[in-house]
Amino acid sequence: MAARAARRRPGPLVLGGLSVLLVASLLFAAAFGAVQLRPDDLVRMTLNHLFGPRFEPTWRPQDEAIFFAIRLPRVAGAAIVGAALASAGVLFQGLLRNPLADPYALGVSGGAALGGALGFLLSLSFTFLGFSPVPILAFAGALIAMSLVYTLARVGGRAPIVTLLLAGFAVSAIMGYAVSFLLILNDRLQLNLPRVYGWLLGGISVTQWSQLGLALIMVGVALGGGWLLRHSLDALSLGEESAQQLGIAVESDKRLVIVLGSILTGAAVALGGLIGFVGLFAPHVTRTIVGPRHTWLLPAAALVGAAFLVLADLLARAILPPTEVPVGILTAFVGGPFFLWLLRRERREYRL
Repeated sequence: MAARAARRRPGPLVLGGLSVLLVASLLFAAAFGAVQLRPDDLVRMTLNHLFGPRFEPTWRPQDEAIFFAIRLPRVAGAAIVGAALASAGVLFQGLLRNPLADPYALGVSGGAALGGALGFLLSLSFTFLGFSPVPILAFAGALIAMSLVYTLARVGGRAPIVTLLLAGFAVSAIMGYAVSFLLILNDRLQLNLPRVYGWLLGGISVTQWSQLGLALIMVGVALGGGWLLRHSLDALSLGEESAQQLGIAVESDKRLVIVLGSILTGAAVALGGLIGFVGLFAPHVTRTIVGPRHTWLLPAAALVGAAFLVLADLLARAILPPTEVPVGILTAFVGGPFFLWLLRRERREYRL
């Protein structure tokens, strides 16, 4: 325990370092592509855009259009999705006291998959703030699945943790197989099988700044709400009875954590489809650096998840050009081995 505590870094120092890492990842990812852009030019473009023409352009006008219309929305979207998934993972692991809990633990993945599949099936043509029916229905499906799980698990005004997990597993399985049933039966949906599978495996698809604005507001509010519950999450890690003895309103705070985690997951699904492993990988990596206190764990994990997904999305674009590999495959292939190495290295000292 003493050796582990000695290796931890002060929270503010960690947050500062991770912020620098995220900015560097964003610049590096935005500079890479068919048209190479210089990172220092990207910084000057951004400052000119924010504060007026302070720097003489050393780039072509089309470079600025590529950066602001194509590259920046995508890398910013990857950062938002990564931060949302990592934050949701922290919230659900703290709530469920389960190191295997991830953003999809309470049936959210099954609901999102079913909603997205219905979006492809119905072929609707409306848009809302830049979002097509597929991400909108996926977001709605995620929230409906979470609500169903909580309703089924609630007994006598309480929702026991084990019952929540079991109900989440059952609902997720039922909805997941419902998607498979739709894929088998519906001819119209089969015509879109590559798009459906691509969406189920995850991929950042941001085309408008309005999408980012809405997602950023949702993620920011939910992340702020989760941070305000940091002391409740710390107390819940000791068990519900201990948390009640410390004066925590256990059931109401549990509901808030579930709602906030589901909003974070739904926002991530709307922007990037079903991207796995980030919500499991980032919290564990961060916990070994700053420890289990949610005051530092929650914001640090959000920064780790954002940087990780930005770099994973860059690798997905670069590994097999011109084909783009679904980013969910990369998060598993890249994060998986590192995560296993981390668990082996920390196997005698790791504690949720």
